[in-house]
Amino acid sequence: MDFYQLIINQVANALDEDVGSGDISAELIDKLTLLNTELLVRENAILCGCPWFDEVFRQCDDSIEVNWRARDGDSIKTDQVICEISGNARAILTAERCALNFLQTLSATATETRRYADLISDSECRILDTRKTIPQLRHGQKYAVVCGGGNNHRIGLFDAYLIKENHLAACGSIAQAVVKARHINPQKLLEVEVENLDQLEQAIDAGVDRALLDNFSVNEIRQAVSINQKRIELEASGNIDEQSLRDIANTGVDFVSIGALTKHIRAIDFSLRYC
Repeated sequence: MDFYQLIINQVANALDEDVGSGDISAELIDKLTLLNTELLVRENAILCGCPWFDEVFRQCDDSIEVNWRARDGDSIKTDQVICEISGNARAILTAERCALNFLQTLSATATETRRYADLISDSECRILDTRKTIPQLRHGQKYAVVCGGGNNHRIGLFDAYLIKENHLAACGSIAQAVVKARHINPQKLLEVEVENLDQLEQAIDAGVDRALLDNFSVNEIRQAVSINQKRIELEASGNIDEQSLRDIANTGVDFVSIGALTKHIRAIDFSLRYC
């Protein structure tokens, strides 16, 4: 399924949830009434979600016109007009909340990502997202992370290996897990979660592509970087916040994965104003 089809499906499901058998409040308005509106943002943010916003209005009434003054990934400022919307009043009012739900949530993810990315912009370390996303909005939030200046980890359980503690216990060892993974899917990125420096050395010897340093201290990450000598990629993860991020990025680790990008977000405040 292509990306646009995912958006179509997500919007259709969201409208079905919200509109159901029909918008009974909108039916109070004459069906021929037209409306002109402006969308404003009430705080500084990174814009994200325009394709979802457009698709909501398209599915409600494809004659509605949405004219954007900014695009996904743009920095937007308090009280800036983001777009103008014109068309059938009933359809605009029916679409309004659903469209804003997508925009405020995806902009929140992009804004949070940019905040973290800016903290380490002077390093070579890259910010990664995780699978800790809102159900049914995985692809949208992954897209928002990229709009905010971050990078995507695996999309799901299907496109890359991340072999964790329980996998290792079931397989017997890091080496055994890696051999089996390489046999089944040799083309997939193979990452192993390690909990100490001894496991890191086992992962390097087994020929993994990347090791996830789980809850390592900053000093332990420095030791891991020294041991590794750039033989594989290193990713730091676990309880990383603004205070620890810069210290970790400056160790020379390749990636830092942060669940907060997609799960510790606060909706961006947008407002639809009638002209």
